[in-house]
Amino acid sequence: MSLTPAERYAQSRKLAQSPKTVEFSTSYSFDFDPFQIDGCVALESGKSVLVAAPTGSGKTIVGEFAAFLALSENVKCFYTTPIKALSNQKYSELVERYGSANVGLLTGDTSINTEAEIVVMTTEVLRNMLYSGSRTLNRLRYVIMDEVHYLADRFRGAVWEEVLIHLPESTQIIALSATVSNVEEFGEWMTTIRGSTQVIVWERRPVPLYQHVLFGPHLLDLFVDEGKVNPEILRLEKNVLRQSRGHSNRTPSQGRRSDRSIRFGMDQLAPLGRPEAIEKLQQENMLPVINFIFSRSGCDAAVRQCVAAGLRLTNSAEREEIREVVARHTQEIPEEDLTILGYHEWGEALSRGIAAHHAGLLPAFKECIEELFRRGLLKAVFATETLALGINMPARTVLLEKLSKWNGEAHVSITPGEYTQLTGRAGRRGIDIEGNSVILWTRDVDSNSVAGLATTRTFPLRSSFVPTYNMTVNLITKMGLTRARKSLESSFAQFQADRAVVGLNRQIQKNELAIEKILGDESCHLGDFADFFSLRTRQKELEKSLPKVRRRERQELENELEALRRALRAHPCSGCSHRERHSRVFERANHLVRENEGLKERVAGRIHVIARRFDRLVEILQTFGYLDVEAATEKGVVLGKIYGESDLLIAELLHGKLFNNLTPEEFVSVLSCMVHESRREGEVKIPRGQVPQALDSVSKMWAEITGTEGDTGVAIMRAPDFGFCWSAHRWASGHSLSSVLAGTDIAVGNFVRTMKQIIDLLRQIAQAEPSLAELCKRSLQNIDRGVVAYSGEVL
Repeated sequence: MSLTPAERYAQSRKLAQSPKTVEFSTSYSFDFDPFQIDGCVALESGKSVLVAAPTGSGKTIVGEFAAFLALSENVKCFYTTPIKALSNQKYSELVERYGSANVGLLTGDTSINTEAEIVVMTTEVLRNMLYSGSRTLNRLRYVIMDEVHYLADRFRGAVWEEVLIHLPESTQIIALSATVSNVEEFGEWMTTIRGSTQVIVWERRPVPLYQHVLFGPHLLDLFVDEGKVNPEILRLEKNVLRQSRGHSNRTPSQGRRSDRSIRFGMDQLAPLGRPEAIEKLQQENMLPVINFIFSRSGCDAAVRQCVAAGLRLTNSAEREEIREVVARHTQEIPEEDLTILGYHEWGEALSRGIAAHHAGLLPAFKECIEELFRRGLLKAVFATETLALGINMPARTVLLEKLSKWNGEAHVSITPGEYTQLTGRAGRRGIDIEGNSVILWTRDVDSNSVAGLATTRTFPLRSSFVPTYNMTVNLITKMGLTRARKSLESSFAQFQADRAVVGLNRQIQKNELAIEKILGDESCHLGDFADFFSLRTRQKELEKSLPKVRRRERQELENELEALRRALRAHPCSGCSHRERHSRVFERANHLVRENEGLKERVAGRIHVIARRFDRLVEILQTFGYLDVEAATEKGVVLGKIYGESDLLIAELLHGKLFNNLTPEEFVSVLSCMVHESRREGEVKIPRGQVPQALDSVSKMWAEITGTEGDTGVAIMRAPDFGFCWSAHRWASGHSLSSVLAGTDIAVGNFVRTMKQIIDLLRQIAQAEPSLAELCKRSLQNIDRGVVAYSGEVL
C-alpha cells in the first residue's frame, strides 16, 4: 500500500519519537502497515490499545511488540488466547522468535517455564490466577488478549470481562479484535476501566477478496459494475426456477422431446458434487481451498466422496513429505488404537491432499492436518466453522455450500459477522495476490442474500457477561461484598445496558412531550375529557373480556359495566358535539402512554441488571452456607476453587462427602455428568456398584439447587448429563479405546475432550478438597493414558 507524502511524513514523525518501535520493526523482513506502527507507538507511549482489523491482517504484530518490550524492560508479558490450540500455536511462534528460555506456556494441560518473561495461556488460566493471587502475576506489565471479540460468547465470554476489570491498574492491555461495528463503544468502555486506551481500526484486507458464485460448472463473479449483482447470475437463477416450474407443471400429453430438453437444461446448471467442485477450483488455479460444511459428519462424508471419486491433488514428492509428517505426529499412538481411529483411511486421504477438520478429530490428527495445510501439502480441507477461530490456516479460496447452519436448536442463517469470519481465511499474505470466496449455488441460495452478507459490515460486539457462583465467592473474598458489587457495575454488559437506558429515557421524554402537545391542543368545553376517555377505555376493555370469563365472574363484570355506562351517560362530555374527534386525539395520546409504560419497564430491567443478579446469587449462597454476611465460609473457600457451569453442585457434593467412598473408576464416572453434554438423546447405560446411588444423590442435589434458583429468580443450572458415565467408567477401569467406543456414537475427539475436562476437574477438586487428593491422583493415573495422554501436547 503506497502512502501519500503527508502520510509518510506523519509516520516518520511518530517513529522519530519511538525508538523501540523502530528497533522492533527493523527486525522483520517486511514493512509494517500504518495501523501496526500506530499500535506499537501507542503502546510504547504507555497507553493500552484496542486493535480491530480483518483476519490475517497482522494485528498480532502489536501483541508481539508487547512481548519485545517486556524482554527489554525486564517485566512480564502474558499472551492470552480463547482456546488451547491457539495457545500452543502462539507458544511455538514466540519460542521460535525469542527462544525457549524466555517463553512459557500455561494451559491447564501443560505447564512449561511458567515464570518466564513471556507466558502464553488461555484466558481462563489468567482469570484463575487473578482470583488466587498467584505469584506469577509479580512484575506483570503487559497482557495481550487475542480474539477479544470472543467475550460475546455466551458460554465463556464473561472471562474476558473479568480479566479486564480485575487486572492491576499498572498493566497495559493489548486487545486484538476482529472488525466489529461498535469498536469505538468497546474502546470507550476500556478507557473507563483501564485508563488511556487508543482505538485503532484498520478495515483493509492485506490480500483483496473477490466474491464468486459456482453456478453449475460456471464460476461467475458475484459483483460487477461497482457492487451490482452480476446480471448473468440473476438470469441463470431465473432460468433454473422457470425450468423447474415448467417441468413440474408439464402434462402427460406433452412430448418427450420437451421433457428431455428441460431435463438437459436443468442438468447443465445442477450444483456440482464435492469432487467436481474441487476439480473445477483446481482448473481455475484456486487451490488450496477450505470448504466450510456446518456438520462434522458432512466433513467426513465429503472426504470419503472425494477419495471414492479417485480425486488426487498431490504429486509423488508431496505424498512422501505427507507420510513423514503423519508418521511424526502419530508415532506414539498404540498400534491397537489405529484401526478404531480410522488411521489408514485418514492417511490415504491425506496422501491425496484431502482432509476433514472438526472438533470430533483426535487432537494429534488435527495438529497434523494444520501443519500439512500450513506447509501447502493439503489442497482441500472440509471444515466446520471452528477452524475460523483464529487458527493460522489461510487458504487461497474459501468455499461455502450453504448459508445456514444448525445452532443446537434450529437451522438459522449465518450472520454477516460469521460470513466475514469464514471468508477471512481466503488469501495468504505474501503468497497470494488475491483471495476468493466461492458460494455453491443451489435453489436454497439467493444471490441477493449472498450479496447482502458480503457487503454488510454491521456486526456489533455484545457482552455476554453474567456473574456466576464461583465469581461471586471469589470477588467477595478478594474485595468484600460492597466493593465486589460495585466492581460488577464496571462490566461491559452494564456499560451497554446503561447506554441503552440513555436512549430509552430519551424516547420516553420525547413521548411525554408529544403527549403534552396532543392533549394541550385538545380540550372539551363541557368538562374533563380525560376522565370521560378513561371511563370509555375501561368499558371497552370489559366488553372485550366478558365473553372469556367464567359464569361465576360474569355477573360481577356485568354489574361494573352497567355502572360504567351510567357514569358515561351522566358525564358532561357525553353531550359534546366534538366527542369523537376528542376521542381520536386522546387515543393517539393513550397509545404513547402505553408505549412509555413498556419503555419504563425496559429501563427498570436494565438499571443495575448485573448487580441485581449478583444480589440474588449472594442470597442463594447464604442460603446454602457459602457466605456469612460479607465473607466466604469454609464451604465458600472450596467453591472458589471450582470453575465451570456446575460449580455450586460440585461444591455441595464435596461438602456432603458423596465422593469419599467411591473407587477411582466410580469417581470418574460420576464426575463425567458435570462436564459432558450429549449431542443427541439416546439410551443411557449406568455402571453397577455405587454409581447409580451416587447419580441419584447428584440428581436430588441438582433439584434442590434449581428449586432455590427458581424461587430466587435466577436462571436454572444445567442438568447433569449421564450419557458419558458408562464410557468414563470403562476407560478408568483400564479398557482399550476400541472397547470403550464400541457400540457408541462418541467421536474420538469428543471422547478425548471430555476426558480432558474430567482431568481438569479432578485437579480442581484436589486443590479444593485435600482429603480427596489421593483419590484424585489415582483417578488421574487411570484416565490420563493412551489417546488422552498424548493428545494436546505442544508441537
